[in-house]
Amino acid sequence: MSDYASCEIKRPLVRMVRRPAASLAHRTIVYIIALIGALLTGALLIWILGHNPIDVYVSMVRGTFGKRISFNETVKVTVPLLVTGMAVAIAFRMRFWNIGAEGQILIGGVAATSVVVYGQAIPQVPKLILMSLVAMLAAGLYAAIPAFFKAKWDTNETLFTLMMNYIALKLIMYLQYQPGWQADRTTFPKIRSFTPDARLPRVMGIHIGWIIALVLVVIYFIYVKKTKHGYEISVVGESMNTARYGGMNVGRILIRTMFISGALAGLVGFIQTSGADGTLTESTAGGMGYTAITVAWLSKMNSFAMVFVALFIAMLQRGSSSIQTSHGIPASAASLLTGLILFFMLGSEFFINYRLVFRGRPYHG
Repeated sequence: MSDYASCEIKRPLVRMVRRPAASLAHRTIVYIIALIGALLTGALLIWILGHNPIDVYVSMVRGTFGKRISFNETVKVTVPLLVTGMAVAIAFRMRFWNIGAEGQILIGGVAATSVVVYGQAIPQVPKLILMSLVAMLAAGLYAAIPAFFKAKWDTNETLFTLMMNYIALKLIMYLQYQPGWQADRTTFPKIRSFTPDARLPRVMGIHIGWIIALVLVVIYFIYVKKTKHGYEISVVGESMNTARYGGMNVGRILIRTMFISGALAGLVGFIQTSGADGTLTESTAGGMGYTAITVAWLSKMNSFAMVFVALFIAMLQRGSSSIQTSHGIPASAASLLTGLILFFMLGSEFFINYRLVFRGRPYHG
């Protein structure tokens, strides 16, 4: 009896218990509560800065969707986030933590730009096709390097892929000083702008990258859910030992999947240089490789959910930029507001997967 009593005394006041699979209704309620909490906390921050929270939030929405040009710019931000989200998600599904999408985007941009520099005589349509294929191939091979080392020597893919981001960045900085890559009759360290025949055509006022992204959403879903390769990725993600026991070549699956992951990121490099920016710079990736991790995580690796998550994050980024000019809110405060909202949305995952059980209350699942 005394032993039982002592055990009761030692029990913590609050403990975390993992929930069974959460229903769609439960997840929706948690997300709505998280969003409301984020908006209320953001409103407090805005009020402390001396502004009307309602006016600021209305300005964010108008800065995102208020005019056609604002909507177009939001879509231009959404497209690379969406495709990069799929790039990292396919690697995450097999628990290969690809933190190198940033560098893979840059390598794709370098490869696409090389076609512009050395293939000026190629007609527009073949040139654009070649640019996209070369970008995907180069970035895919670049991403396959850490996968090979992981398969061969079990290296840490997180650090490996992260460090490769800096290699890609330094490569661009090197190319900026190369005469063939600079604009004609100048030595300014800047890679030349793309000629019109190397730019993606526009549909409804936006480059066709948005059509490519939507097609990839469907292809990604079919690949990971309906094909043998997608099944193998899931098995490797659950347990490499189980995959090996089942006769799967884990090393080959790692390399193949990371090649696809890098190829998707490289396609983003092509879309950004040929569609959005018209040139290649150190900021071509612009942190998308890291933001895409949030896109993949919040969407639970589901490509259709990624469309809405990427659009939501793009809306926050565009909205925070607009309130800097309309309300004079400092860039740091606008970024803090965006970070607060994302923090609440990511934090809601805890209440979806776990529940708090207080001492003296039984847990029934």
